[in-house]
Amino acid sequence: MATEEQKRLLLFESSLLRGMHHRNLLSMKHVVLQDDLPPLVLFPFKDGGNLKHYLQGLKLKESPGLVSGIFSSGSTKYEQVSTQDLVEMAIQIACGMTYLSKRGLVHKDLASRNCVIDSDLKLKISDNALSRDAFPADYCCLGDNENRPVRWLGLESLVHKVYSSASDVWSFGVLLWELQSLAATPYADIDDFEMASYLKDGFRLSQPINCPDHLYSIIASCWHYSPDQRPTFTKLLQMLTEFYAELEVYV
Repeated sequence: MATEEQKRLLLFESSLLRGMHHRNLLSMKHVVLQDDLPPLVLFPFKDGGNLKHYLQGLKLKESPGLVSGIFSSGSTKYEQVSTQDLVEMAIQIACGMTYLSKRGLVHKDLASRNCVIDSDLKLKISDNALSRDAFPADYCCLGDNENRPVRWLGLESLVHKVYSSASDVWSFGVLLWELQSLAATPYADIDDFEMASYLKDGFRLSQPINCPDHLYSIIASCWHYSPDQRPTFTKLLQMLTEFYAELEVYV
């Protein structure tokens, strides 16, 4: 049974996107609290599943730039997902984050585990109300009694707990890397407690296999040491849209 503190945290985190209306945002409809029962959060999403689970279910094919898999959330629809499809997913997430950033809202936990995808590859960003329980390995307590998504955090968030739209941009870069790596674990060989030193020394995630150079340059721009030097979500949306148009020329 959930403790009062767990219930409080669930209510706080599930209300992050409440009142936000955008095609790429998923805000909760209701929270159900009953004595002696776990709390329930109700979301208005008819089909689909978690983006991280979806990406992990995809298998690399021999064709360059093409991956395939089974959409496993109650559907048997066979999917073939191209680089173009993955970039379109990134554009959808950038659209949702542009909406949030223009309203001064900071997500603080942007990652594939906090996105949902339906059978038509339409994406929505959700809050992190359930991800701590669903993906406990993605969170770590660095001795401060707070579980945080260490491998997705901007350096200023990791070291000083400073959050802004620019720190969301850093996390967005990691999410783009997740899309291209099919939800591999970021910095898999680095200990959570060494992450701050690793990033301070200038190291970043390497370019995934099959990730185009131009796309990786966009991804890497999100990880500039200085938050002021990172692109805004508006700029990222523009760059990704232009890159998508370039891909269409070769299809």
